[in-house]
Amino acid sequence: MAKITNVGIMTSGGDAPGMNAAIRAVVRTALYHKLDVYGIRHGYQGMINGDIFKMQTTDVSNIIQRGGTILKTARSREFMTASGMKKAYDEICRHNIEALVLIGGDGTFRGADEFFGKYSVPAIGIPGTIDKDLSGTDFTIGFDTAVNTAMEAIDKIRDTAEAHDRLFIIEVMGRDAGYIALNSGIAGGAEDILIPEEVTDIEEVLSRIDSDELRKKTVHLIVVAEGDDFGGAKELQAAITERFPLLDVRSCILGHIQRGGSPTFADRVLASRLGHAAIRALIEGKTQMMAGIINNEIVFTPFSSVVKNTMPVNADMTEIIRVLSH
Repeated sequence: MAKITNVGIMTSGGDAPGMNAAIRAVVRTALYHKLDVYGIRHGYQGMINGDIFKMQTTDVSNIIQRGGTILKTARSREFMTASGMKKAYDEICRHNIEALVLIGGDGTFRGADEFFGKYSVPAIGIPGTIDKDLSGTDFTIGFDTAVNTAMEAIDKIRDTAEAHDRLFIIEVMGRDAGYIALNSGIAGGAEDILIPEEVTDIEEVLSRIDSDELRKKTVHLIVVAEGDDFGGAKELQAAITERFPLLDVRSCILGHIQRGGSPTFADRVLASRLGHAAIRALIEGKTQMMAGIINNEIVFTPFSSVVKNTMPVNADMTEIIRVLSH
């Protein structure tokens, strides 16, 4: 691969705390190596629209602690068409961008895998998603912050649940993956955790509630991922209320609060390491790969492998739920 001099950077898909830290690392590492950096606003849609500007080190000052993304983000249906991809490629060429750093999740890398199969533009991906649902990395940027946000909310809900002897159902994000539910639920001492990766046996859930009632357990917390096969908090509340009409049942949907907030130290350090690694990888000639971290070491996985494989849920984690909630 020819030596690169101009690099483009964008964030795509759902925002995640720590994306700004990754942008900062990419920009400053590129400038350190005498590369010009171009920011692409609003992800692939911004690439199509030519919403591209040259970045300096001052553009990333005072952003490491901020949630969201200064480059904005969006999902683009137009990019998934042949004409949309051609427009995006033309804009890259018009701005003399020779390589790209893409910060995002599964959808970002699916688009990248298809796009770079048609157009030979070197690219390195950085996993930025609160769901932690990508293979090729132990952690994704934003996951640690989102889990801590959910855990803190569960702690607060536990206080009011105990004061009123209520059963609370807390719905967290996770349309296709239950990592936020699983980890925040264990950390928050939930009695039950329902995730998309496992089929929910509602009768089993109701039986455990009945057992807790017989044991006079004053607090019962259920954490459910939004993508659970039985449904979210509202569907679960209806089923429990129908079986136990005298039980005081409340539900709370945490929603997009999990996406925001200042990133934890873990997400800031992870983002900084992966941003630095992405530029180093492009300089060394790597392309069409995602930079990840496994066993605390930087690794690179082809986009094609990232989008085809999923991260299995650890069986030990699901056993912990049953044992520790007893």
